[in-house]
Amino acid sequence: MAFRQRNHAFDLLCGICILRMIVLHVAGFCGMRGFLWCEKMMAWTFFFMSFFFFKAGYFNKTVSGNSKEYCIDRTKRLLVPYISWTLIGDAIFFGMMLFNLDMFMPYLEKRITWEHNIMISRPYGNAPIWFLFSFYVAYLFMHFIGKVRHLRWIIVTFPFISYWLYTQGNPLPMSLSNVFLGIFFFFLGRLWKWVMQHVPRMTMMAISAVFIGLFIYFNIHYHGEYDMSLNQYVQRPVGAIVNSILALCGFAGILLSLPMKRVPFVNFIGEHSMVYFVAHYPLLIIYHLTHRLFYHTMKGHWEDFILCLAFILITCTWLVPKIESVTWLSGRMKKK
Repeated sequence: MAFRQRNHAFDLLCGICILRMIVLHVAGFCGMRGFLWCEKMMAWTFFFMSFFFFKAGYFNKTVSGNSKEYCIDRTKRLLVPYISWTLIGDAIFFGMMLFNLDMFMPYLEKRITWEHNIMISRPYGNAPIWFLFSFYVAYLFMHFIGKVRHLRWIIVTFPFISYWLYTQGNPLPMSLSNVFLGIFFFFLGRLWKWVMQHVPRMTMMAISAVFIGLFIYFNIHYHGEYDMSLNQYVQRPVGAIVNSILALCGFAGILLSLPMKRVPFVNFIGEHSMVYFVAHYPLLIIYHLTHRLFYHTMKGHWEDFILCLAFILITCTWLVPKIESVTWLSGRMKKK
C-alpha cells in the first residue's frame, strides 16, 4: 500500500510557527515581551497565525458536500477538541489556585468575569485555542458560502469587513471578528496553489523571491501588524494585509519550489502541531503557578525562560502519541 509523502516544506513552516508561538508565550510569562528581540520577532513574524489558514486552504480539496456530514466532521475535528482543552486548561488554572486561595483571590476578583466566556474564545487556562473555535466557524462559513454560486467572490471584501469590525471594537461574540480575515487567507492559499500548478517552477521561484523582497521593503518602510487572536491592527492596516500576503505567498512559493529535506525535530513539531498547540499553554500555566505557589516569579529570569521552554517541548513530545490516539483531544479521526 502506497502512502502519500508528507510535504516537508509546509511541515517546516508549521514547526517554525509553533516554536515561535511557544517562545513568545513563555517570554510573556517571563516579562520579556517588551524586550527588543521579542518586539523584532513580533514585527517580522506577525503573519504566522495567518499561515495556518493559508496552509489549510492550500491543502484543502473541497469545503462542499453534504452539509450534515460536513458539519459533524468539523465538529469532531475542531469544536470537540476546543471544548475538551478549554475544560482541561481551566481545570488546571483554577485547580492550582485552590492550593493557596488567599494569594490568588485578589487576582480572581479583579480579572475573572463571566462575560469573558461569552465575548472571548480565549479560556483562562488555555488562551491560544481561540484558533480552534475561529477555525471551526470559518470552515462552516466557507461551506455555506460555497452553496451559492459566485457568492465566494464576496471574500475579497473580507479584509475591509475585518478592519471595520476592529474600528467598532470587535463586537462579535467569541472573538469571531477574526474569522473574516481567516477565510480570506484560506482562499488565498487555494488561489496560490492554483498559481503554482500553472506556472513553471523557475518562474515561480523568481516571483516568490520578488514577493519576499517586497515584503522586506514594505515591512521596513510601510510597517503594519495584525494580531489575529484579537482582530487588532497595529500601525498601518493596509501594510499589515499587503505584507502578510507577500510573506505568505513568497515564503510558501520558495519552499514549495525547492526539494526540501526533513529537518529533525522542527518538522516533527510541524507534523504533530496540534499536540504542541493545544498542550503547551496548560503546561506553561503549571510551570508558572507552581512557581507562584512557592513565592517565586518568572519575570526577568532567563533560567526560567530556558527551563520552561525545555519542559514544554520535552513534555509535548512525550505526549504526542498519547494525545493523538484520543479523538476528542486531537481531532484526529481513526482510520477505518
